[in-house]
Amino acid sequence: MNQDWMERLGLKVNTTVFGTSAVLILSVVAFGALCTTTAKTVFQSVQSSIIRNAGWFYILGVASFLFFVLGLLVSPYGHVKLGPDDADPDYSYPSWFAMLFSAGMGIGLLFYSVAEPVLHYAEPPVGTGETAAAAHQAMRITFFHWGFHAWAIYIVVGLSLGYFAYRHDLPLTLRSSLYPLIGDRIYGLIGDAVDTFAVLGTMFGVATSLGLGVMQVNAGLHGLIGLPDTTGVQLLLIAIITSLSTITVLLGLDTGMRRLSEMNLGLGLLLVLFLFVMGPTVFLLNSLVQNMGGYLQHLISMTFRTYPFQGGEWKSNWTLFYWSWWIAWSPFVGMFIARISRGRTIREFIGGVLFVPTVVTALWFTTFGDTAIRLVRRGPGQDVLAAAQTSIPTALFTLLEHYPWTAASSGVAILVVIAFFVTSAVSGSVVMDILTAGGQLDAPVVQRVFWTIAAGAVAAVLLLAGGLDALQTATITTALPFTAVLLVACYGVMQGLRGEDRAPSFLNPSAPRSEGTPPG
Repeated sequence: MNQDWMERLGLKVNTTVFGTSAVLILSVVAFGALCTTTAKTVFQSVQSSIIRNAGWFYILGVASFLFFVLGLLVSPYGHVKLGPDDADPDYSYPSWFAMLFSAGMGIGLLFYSVAEPVLHYAEPPVGTGETAAAAHQAMRITFFHWGFHAWAIYIVVGLSLGYFAYRHDLPLTLRSSLYPLIGDRIYGLIGDAVDTFAVLGTMFGVATSLGLGVMQVNAGLHGLIGLPDTTGVQLLLIAIITSLSTITVLLGLDTGMRRLSEMNLGLGLLLVLFLFVMGPTVFLLNSLVQNMGGYLQHLISMTFRTYPFQGGEWKSNWTLFYWSWWIAWSPFVGMFIARISRGRTIREFIGGVLFVPTVVTALWFTTFGDTAIRLVRRGPGQDVLAAAQTSIPTALFTLLEHYPWTAASSGVAILVVIAFFVTSAVSGSVVMDILTAGGQLDAPVVQRVFWTIAAGAVAAVLLLAGGLDALQTATITTALPFTAVLLVACYGVMQGLRGEDRAPSFLNPSAPRSEGTPPG
């Protein structure tokens, strides 16, 4: 694609990143749509190969991210701001924490809130299932998958973007984290490759969330109004909700996204409060304390566990899927938290992003997961276990059937999933647009519309080409090269921080700078 030709059309894109990303993504869509059976076989083969040969790399990489951010948290660099020394934060602590939580987890919180703890309880990676010990282990594993490690990955991306963009005025893209290493070459093919990996990771991470979300919406509507739970219906739902996402993009981020984000966070907390009050409240308080203690006690051993002798299949289905999902999802979440964190110190940034959402997530999974396990252990909840084993999206709604006002609570859950679907699609499209526009924040809306529709299309094709297995494979595959990119980004951030004594900026002042300013 010719840059001048794109500009004559009124588009603002880096033609190499945009063109390469679009071609690769559309090729996957075409392959999955036209060769569905072959695509299933290929996806399964690719996933097996990556898990067999590179599982250790994911485990070691994610462990490195966690120890990197913890090291920075207590380091002398903690006082450095994401922005000029006199910059003030754009948002208050309550608003900042609310946006962090709503951005980081999304649809997955509802999709796995009941099913994951129950499945780990029934079929643990080691030991005997359906015992008290299995129940404790199930919650430790769930906290492990959704806790510090996930947020550490987001911090690496957010810190790389925020530090170089706001403190050194480089483009708001991941290529900027390589500046201390390669200088102006970030504006060449190396930088284009890094941003292309980020676009692919974001696309398949968002598509995975959209696929999971539409499966859960379908399951909920099946229980409420008898809507058939089929792939065809799910494709129709993707088309409808992607249309809503497109409308939200056209309305603008402030009008559409802000109101939707406030709504889904409020409804999500209402759902947790309902189950916390109507369920075994004192039991849940006891469980929360024990779950946190068990998680912290076993954190190191769980971090490096690769299951070489047993549990390998479990590891690939759960831990490696999550690590790759968070890595693929990280350009989107990282860019979002960078944009809302300008003016905060590195210590504030890491402490807030690492600890506050982890505590809220712990409360969420304790409320849903321990309530479900308690029902299963006492007998009435065998239907919850059966639902989790046969159709993960139905487990949440089966649990809600054990409490009053089932239709109302299930309706709220469906609304939350739809709202998360829309905000994920819109936010993901904005991030992909910024990455393909070279860090520009004022690109034409038609570019965001393109990425919104593309995310819906990819989610639909992955559902056709194997459902949850295909979604997992796409995520694991695209996250592999991006893990290496993030490891290099960690080194780039450290090199940048070591150059702080060469202020006002150790970077080349003649280098192209980012366009646009962060929202305030």
